[in-house]
Amino acid sequence: MAQLVPDRTEAAEYYFTYIDLVRLGPGQDVRDVLAAQRDELLAAFAGISEERSRHRYAPGKWSIREVLNHINDTERVFGFRAFWFGRGFDAPMPGFDQDPAVQASGAADRSWASHVEEFRAVRESTIALFRNLPADAWSRRGVASGHPVTVRALAFMVAGHAAHHRRILDERY
Repeated sequence: MAQLVPDRTEAAEYYFTYIDLVRLGPGQDVRDVLAAQRDELLAAFAGISEERSRHRYAPGKWSIREVLNHINDTERVFGFRAFWFGRGFDAPMPGFDQDPAVQASGAADRSWASHVEEFRAVRESTIALFRNLPADAWSRRGVASGHPVTVRALAFMVAGHAAHHRRILDERY
């Protein structure tokens, strides 16, 4: 199931902004994409200095370190939702408001290296979760942020969300 791209019934249309960014190569599934993306992003982050990580492309926009903090937070949220629904829990999950999360994160008070290390650790945990899911868990559904979603869609959302922000970093920062 991990090799199949989610169809439009597996998540709210908004999330296809992320899901549609995930490209599977021959013989790949989303777990392979997550692992390759980890390596690509870690290499890109290694090229960003402590000083540069504080850069904002415009007043009021997030700094690079706040963007990475947001990627980490969102990956945790999507990963927990996948765990929750994948294990068969059916209680709805609440929404996640990114702005208060960034405001409360203290991202500016931590080193760039700590943000990068956190990304590595969070992504390793995400990869382990998805590598060890039983086959039938991928199609399990639940409700998050008021919308039905499958575990498979959540895996693609993790990869697509990181790809989305990588593109923004490349284009605007």
